[in-house]
Amino acid sequence: MTDAIAIQAAIIEQPGGPFHFAQVRMDPPGPGQVRMRIVACGVCHTDMVMRDGGLPVPFPCVLGHEGAGIVEALGQGVASVAPGDAVLLSFASCGACPACDDHQPGYCAEFFPRNFLGGQSPGEGGLWRADEQIGSNIFGQSSFATYALAHEGNVVKVDADLPLAMLAPLGCGIQTGAGTVLKTLQVQAGQSIAVLGAGAVGLSAIMAARIAGASRIALLDRHAHRLELGRSLGATETACAMDALAGPFDYIIDTTGAPALLAQAVDLLAARGTLALAAAYPDGQTFPLEPASVMSRGRRIIGVVEGGIDPKRFIPELVAYYRAGQLPLEKLVQIYPFGEIEQAVHASESGAVIKPVLLMES
Repeated sequence: MTDAIAIQAAIIEQPGGPFHFAQVRMDPPGPGQVRMRIVACGVCHTDMVMRDGGLPVPFPCVLGHEGAGIVEALGQGVASVAPGDAVLLSFASCGACPACDDHQPGYCAEFFPRNFLGGQSPGEGGLWRADEQIGSNIFGQSSFATYALAHEGNVVKVDADLPLAMLAPLGCGIQTGAGTVLKTLQVQAGQSIAVLGAGAVGLSAIMAARIAGASRIALLDRHAHRLELGRSLGATETACAMDALAGPFDYIIDTTGAPALLAQAVDLLAARGTLALAAAYPDGQTFPLEPASVMSRGRRIIGVVEGGIDPKRFIPELVAYYRAGQLPLEKLVQIYPFGEIEQAVHASESGAVIKPVLLMES
């Protein structure tokens, strides 16, 4: 029988509050759960949305959803990983609904409760501070901690020689951008694409567009240093304003979450072109749309969650691209000690750093 253990976690006590380090108690892994020592965890924009109460996570809670680590203990029924395995963590899904059966778990019927509400099935372990249960199981992991309880379904085994701190962001931000290009849109050689926003998702889309062989790859962002980085990753042209983008494009991916850009993006689409909405958009906001301009030119507007991929299938593909030098994550990632989580979040929010990654043991 696996015992409960003491771990260090970065806790958000209330919406908009700072991260507070505390020792908490982690239950043994329940059925289907995997306990791992977290080596590193990426910082994602969605963590900040949850921190600020933009999504209904249970406060106080432990965030973090781009975890990477080493398996230490298994709950009943887990067979695909073993203690000592190196793993990357991704989002949670039920594994049994039509979307999951179609290898599209980002559209799981239970995506919202399993990833944001911190819900636990009977017998599953959680986190405790004395007699108070701390909100956990965010994205099926809550990896801003020295240990995490994940689920067999959102754990992806990788080779032991890989740098986990560099690959941690594959579980969310990188797979979202790359998956949108390679799997959802299935961009083909010679086609054109524009990416709005040069954060981790947008720059991952740029790298994927180069892998796909797109002939024209445009990138929009307000930060000159991000545009310069985008060119080094494969962008063939850059712009700091929508008016400077010259259409038409076969595909446009919005990663900014700014509805004000979307009407103009539709106008920049070629006939039969597709606009992919791959960001977190504010509730209640809309954008003007002329139906005739969509219908008469066969244009499409689609929503994309987590790249529209199956992490267990797609993350190994991303690892192969990384090994081949086609996914130079070192150009995006900056490592921070776990104790500097506030500095890492600020660097992400300010745009100074594309992808901060927390290293749990310095």
